[in-house]
Amino acid sequence: MTSGQGGQDPQQGWQPPQDQPGWQAPPQQGWQNPPPQQQGWQNPPPQQGWQDPQQGWQGQPPYGYAAAPSAPGSHFSPEAPERPTTVRVGVGAFMATLILGLIGSLVQFSGLEDLVAQEVARASDPVITEDVIRAGLVIGVVIGLLLVALEALFIWFAWKGRNWARIVLIVLGGLGAVFGLAGLGAATASTGFLDSLSVISLLLTIVGVVALALRPSSEWYRAMTARRQAGLR
Repeated sequence: MTSGQGGQDPQQGWQPPQDQPGWQAPPQQGWQNPPPQQQGWQNPPPQQGWQDPQQGWQGQPPYGYAAAPSAPGSHFSPEAPERPTTVRVGVGAFMATLILGLIGSLVQFSGLEDLVAQEVARASDPVITEDVIRAGLVIGVVIGLLLVALEALFIWFAWKGRNWARIVLIVLGGLGAVFGLAGLGAATASTGFLDSLSVISLLLTIVGVVALALRPSSEWYRAMTARRQAGLR
């Protein structure tokens, strides 16, 4: 049996007529042809440096994904920045003041009986006896030792780069310097040695406050704070 006009042998498969006007080839099944592009839509630009996910990511990430954030502290040096001279001088000055204060306390405590006798001679109230004055002086020495230990703790943290400890030392040192300058002309019952220690301590306190407040010190403490926030030491 022969096919009609335009027909072909069935064994050779059916082929669409090519010459008939108005005829278009039917769409192919499957995903062989790309979908028609709609108005306003464009293909995403190819990303440079991207490869098969099975081979790992290289270059820029695929379209639609942001770059992975870097690990915290990756831009910091593994070694902590060196302490500037201002930090060394400031912390050293406060440490020297602390040592001089301990020496002065030991000297005063060694002459405790003399201090008691002087206070009893000054006191006009019979209630104030030697025992009361002695107990007051001992309590004062204990409180002074506690304050010395607390100041030593602040100095240690300031040396390790803790900015809050630096601020505490500046505030306490500034107040101590103000009261020290105000009391320079006051009459005291201390010896000339203790007066000399007080003047030297006052000068060292002023040096420590100024040195820790300078710009190199502030920048170093700021850098140390950033390193700790990044998980570094």
